[in-house]
Amino acid sequence: MVTATSDLENDHKYILRLIDVMEKMVLNISTELSHLEMVVRLIKNYADGFHHVKEESLFFPLLIKKGFSKEQGPVAVMLHEHSEGRNFVKGMSENLKAYKYGDSSALTPLYENMQGYIDLLRSHIAKENNVLFRMADKLLTKEEQESLLKSFATMEKTGYTEGQLERFVTDIEGLEVIYGTHPQIHA
Repeated sequence: MVTATSDLENDHKYILRLIDVMEKMVLNISTELSHLEMVVRLIKNYADGFHHVKEESLFFPLLIKKGFSKEQGPVAVMLHEHSEGRNFVKGMSENLKAYKYGDSSALTPLYENMQGYIDLLRSHIAKENNVLFRMADKLLTKEEQESLLKSFATMEKTGYTEGQLERFVTDIEGLEVIYGTHPQIHA
């Protein structure tokens, strides 16, 4: 049965795949501007603009309504980490722009922000998948899970044009092939 938490975990699979690409880019010191720009765009539009919006506007408020605190505990930690992630992305964007306009010294802080984001998101996703979502599965009724899932679907339909979400996945898969991180390569 598809639940709201399993839907969020599915998003995580693609975010983790993007993170694997980012790690390979950092290790290989990739300076391919279009790839670096695509990674930042995917984080801003998919990881943050799509996935984190589902959590922040729908999932977390329901958990708070059900008794979780916004000031402390798991939801507060997740919100704080979303903010930390945005700071890393801001650092990536600013340094990418500087690099694009000829400042080669911007590569080091660009990679430092990428690595910070990689480390943060791997830990963040593990906490959500293994702790917060399991707590939510015990707390939320079947009806609440279904209602949340319907709200996610409505958000997808109203917030994204036809095929836009599929394009994010296709872009991630394309980067995986280029950087040799596609799961099928390792199978």
